[in-house]
Amino acid sequence: MAEEPGIAELSFEEALKELERIVSRLESGDASLQEAIDLYERGDRLKKQCAARLDSAQARIEAIRLDGSGQPVGTTAFAGA
Repeated sequence: MAEEPGIAELSFEEALKELERIVSRLESGDASLQEAIDLYERGDRLKKQCAARLDSAQARIEAIRLDGSGQPVGTTAFAGA
C-alpha cells in the first residue's frame, strides 16, 4: 500500500493533533458513511505513523551507566517493555 502524501512529513505532534481531530469527527456522528470510512483509514495510517515515531524515539533513548562511586561509565540502550 502506498504511503499517503503528507503523513510521513508530519511531526509526531502534528500527526497526533490530526488524529485527535479525526476521532472527534467520528465520535460526533456527523460524517457520512463514506467520509467515516475515509477518516478511519487516514486515522489508522496516522496512528501507525505515531507508533513508528515513538518506537524510533524509544530505540534512541539511552540510560547512563554509573560505576560504584556514581560516576558515568557509559551508556546502555533502552530496554523497553
